[in-house]
Amino acid sequence: MPPIIDLRSDTVTRPSPGMREAMSRAEVGDDVFGDDPTVRKLEERVAALLGKEAAIFVPSGTMSNQIGIRLHARGGDELLCDLNCHIFQYEGGSPAALSGITCRTFDGRNGILELEQLEGQIHPDDPHATDTKLVCLENTHNRGGGVVYPIEKIAAISRWARSHGLAMHLDGARLWNAAVATGIPLAEWGRHFDTVSVCFSKGLGAPIGSALCLPKSHMRNATRIRKLFGGGMRQVGILAAAALYALDRNVERLTDDHRNARILAEAIRNTPGLRTVPEQIETNLVWFRIDPSVGTAKGLADALAENGVLVHSSGPSTLRACTHLDVTRDQVQHAADLIHRLAGQLHRG
Repeated sequence: MPPIIDLRSDTVTRPSPGMREAMSRAEVGDDVFGDDPTVRKLEERVAALLGKEAAIFVPSGTMSNQIGIRLHARGGDELLCDLNCHIFQYEGGSPAALSGITCRTFDGRNGILELEQLEGQIHPDDPHATDTKLVCLENTHNRGGGVVYPIEKIAAISRWARSHGLAMHLDGARLWNAAVATGIPLAEWGRHFDTVSVCFSKGLGAPIGSALCLPKSHMRNATRIRKLFGGGMRQVGILAAAALYALDRNVERLTDDHRNARILAEAIRNTPGLRTVPEQIETNLVWFRIDPSVGTAKGLADALAENGVLVHSSGPSTLRACTHLDVTRDQVQHAADLIHRLAGQLHRG
């Protein structure tokens, strides 16, 4: 069996020796009591990066998003979001299940909503209707193909939302990629939102952890909600240390992942029966579709796996490959060549 090149997700990375060493040396305390100094250091740092007053460390991006949503709405309220966003597609119906909040979805282009889609969509103050409370955006957008949400579109939606008394929440699990791809500082993205979720285990190489950045006035309530959702943690400075290590060393190098993704995309575009969606690849996610003349997504994924390359099959005709710090340029080139060769064989067959 050839060595595995795992392109299923940027969450498959493993802590480097340096990160493990930082974790082993972390000063710890009981985070439920607010006594873990390494967690406090991480929260202060990430809040400053995003231009917020405070941050709260949580186990997962889903929990971070759901705390953010519950801060702004209550049972019977609704949020506005893209049809293909992570909050709606991949968080198990959490807004409804955990907080009684409805998602009203709009079909954005590659996950990008236009202001015109939202205008006129706020429910009136009527006992028959849900109360519209917030807008949730995602940047970069996973199912949109890793596209960067144009900041001018975010700014326009934010101005509109705030003029109508709506809160703004950002699922910024891969906001690091957006900042590196555009050169726009994290705080500039963050200022258009009331709350921002960021993830340390997507792209940055940490084994676990996200943070919700927020106003200090929301911190007490966020801590209560985290406890309610089962997110109260104890000596988790060992995990916060991994996130701090990642912030120091693994943000700027995301440009390597973006370059490697374009290698994959070029091979896919040059293969009969395959096409990238969207065509242009902006960050580290490469979504592509397979024509029936080549077969099924599962069939191609299985053929690649037999040759040591793992990609994610999502539906009968859609696949995703994701570059990250645990795959080298040479490995990505090998995977690109293999995709081109195997898909070509299946197409001829």
